[in-house]
Amino acid sequence: MDTQYSIRLTDIIKDFNLEILYAPPDYEKTLIVADDVNRPGLQLAGFFDYFDSSRMQVLGKVENTFLDRFVADKRLQVFEKLLSKHVPAIIISRGLDPYPECLEMAEKFQTPILRSIDPTSYLISALISYLKEALAPRITRHGVLVEVYGEGILLIGESGVGKSESAIELVKRGHRLIADDAVELKKISSSTLIGSAPDMIRHYIEIRGIGVIDVRRLFGMGSVRQNQTVDLIINLEQWQESKQYDRLGVENLYTTILDVKIPSLTVPVKPGRNLAIIIEVAAMNNREKKMGYNAAHEFTERINRHFQQNMNNF
Repeated sequence: MDTQYSIRLTDIIKDFNLEILYAPPDYEKTLIVADDVNRPGLQLAGFFDYFDSSRMQVLGKVENTFLDRFVADKRLQVFEKLLSKHVPAIIISRGLDPYPECLEMAEKFQTPILRSIDPTSYLISALISYLKEALAPRITRHGVLVEVYGEGILLIGESGVGKSESAIELVKRGHRLIADDAVELKKISSSTLIGSAPDMIRHYIEIRGIGVIDVRRLFGMGSVRQNQTVDLIINLEQWQESKQYDRLGVENLYTTILDVKIPSLTVPVKPGRNLAIIIEVAAMNNREKKMGYNAAHEFTERINRHFQQNMNNF
């Protein structure tokens, strides 16, 4: 069974600077669980098939113009039918004034009425983006998340393999830390994961033999980020002499987290290997691949052309 996440309505009011026109006594307990909002045009006309009452309702200029056609008694019936569905809140955009009938029914059904000065389309898109991230499916993974040349690199591997030490070296080289030890991953779209650190350990990193350090205070504000998309997963493992490692990188490997496929690779670790430089090169190479260039494929094609030319000379 999927976990249902929620966010407090009061957090949305604060983050979007919404004006409270009417609030029931216990509105602070109102939780939003739907990651979408609704403009109730059809519902104001009386059509409620497939209506999702868990969504916040946004009334804009179009809805107000439609309601202007009705007499007060008719508007009262319309709002009574809408608010009887126990929607979590109604937000009025463009700074428009609420209808008295709306406030009357809001008081009857204990529904918060809020107001924004933003245009309706902007408000809806901002709310949906905000809710998608706040209510996204999530999972916590052991690892380290760093930003290298704009790429989010998730380092995974057994404890003691060198993830945190590599992250510190990368920070010294001008890159940024997002999370150490525990990485919270959120699926904000079918192809995007965003990683962040739990509040308790944000900006901290543990180095064996030294202890816990505050990266933000030690290296400055430019050394950390709050969150970052995950663009590449690098599995650090101890070098095994009997194991064959990829020498060309022709095959594209992926790791699936929350049904999102993320490019991944395995980097063997042994004394003498500079992991920070290897991770930097991996980040730049992954960026090139996303831009349409694959050095491994070009090298393979060059080798094939060379052998083909030699075969033709015989």
